[in-house]
Amino acid sequence: MTLSPRAVVVHRRTELDELLARHGTRGAAEFFLRTRGRIIEEVQARHDAVANALTSVSASIPVEWRRGLVERADLDRFLFAPDDLIVVVGQDGLVANVAKYLDGQPVIGVNPEPAVNPGVLVPVDVADFRTTLAATAAGRAELESRTMVVASSDDGQQLLALNEVFVGHPSHQSARYRLTTSAGHVERQSSSGLIVSSGTGATGWCRSISLERGSTIPLPQPWDHRLAWFVREAWPSPATGIEQTEGLLAQDEVLTITAESDGLVVFGDGIESDHLTLSWSQQLTVGVAPTVLHLVRPVAA
Repeated sequence: MTLSPRAVVVHRRTELDELLARHGTRGAAEFFLRTRGRIIEEVQARHDAVANALTSVSASIPVEWRRGLVERADLDRFLFAPDDLIVVVGQDGLVANVAKYLDGQPVIGVNPEPAVNPGVLVPVDVADFRTTLAATAAGRAELESRTMVVASSDDGQQLLALNEVFVGHPSHQSARYRLTTSAGHVERQSSSGLIVSSGTGATGWCRSISLERGSTIPLPQPWDHRLAWFVREAWPSPATGIEQTEGLLAQDEVLTITAESDGLVVFGDGIESDHLTLSWSQQLTVGVAPTVLHLVRPVAA
């Protein structure tokens, strides 16, 4: 017997949910917001927009389909199946949060607040979700492939990211390591860490570093099979250099980082809680991931 499709809806707690969890009652949350020059009605309106979008999405999934519902905090414990259809309801960043746990499944990003969210990774309006879902299930939807980053340690651990991978010290101390570029240049460095970014991430943190530095490196586009890397605030000393601080990685190239202090951390897309830890002399390679994010383009109702 052939199983019906499974739609897995991914969401995150709203600001109102977080406030109620922290302060216990609506009155206490309202008082907290008022002391900071805000009103609870604004937070409630945004909460309602997300709740209404989730209700509409749920109602649009065929009743005979199997369903899954996962909150962002539980992503690392949720088992995605190869034939799942992933529906992300929320901000662009939520797509990046879920992408690292997928292996090619199509992702429909639904934007519950078009007036607030840019919708780069959640381009589907709530009103268009039903037709977009049907087209995706039938294999008729257009998919946009986005390159991802993979970091692999020499003890077999791996970490995927849609935007960027960060390598550095977990606190504000300097990270000390030996950097080997794809061209074979080797340099010992002491810095506030480095990032390796995809074209998707090149519109965010990576672009900020590039602009501040006045870099002339052409940043990749989301579909390019190449990455950009930048070392942050490399410190010159008799033992450490500042010559190798930026570059590009083609699809078959890697950047190699050898830890020269204990406890360096590696995390992706700003999720520090899900990280790798490098001890002294451990090696990490960072390059283009073999898997990509398949983002579904909207199909108008």
